[in-house]
Amino acid sequence: MASDSKLTDNQMQQLHALQDREPDTQDIPEAPTENWQRAHRGAFWKPRKEAISLRVDMDVLDWLRQQGPGYQTTINRILRERMQAEHR
Repeated sequence: MASDSKLTDNQMQQLHALQDREPDTQDIPEAPTENWQRAHRGAFWKPRKEAISLRVDMDVLDWLRQQGPGYQTTINRILRERMQAEHR
């Protein structure tokens, strides 16, 4: 739920009072080193998608649709593979 309300003067004063303070993390235990051995950066990241209108030759579109459901995902995969190949 989004709120359009602004902070009150009192809330702004409270924020300014915290401005140069370091957070107290003494009650948070350090993560064991083993935790970081299997860590993957960006594991839950997904690229944003944008709906576009695209003209494709009918024979190409027919071939993609024959691959089964998800032909739009297949188009995206093909384009991404080409993009990554050019970046190498």
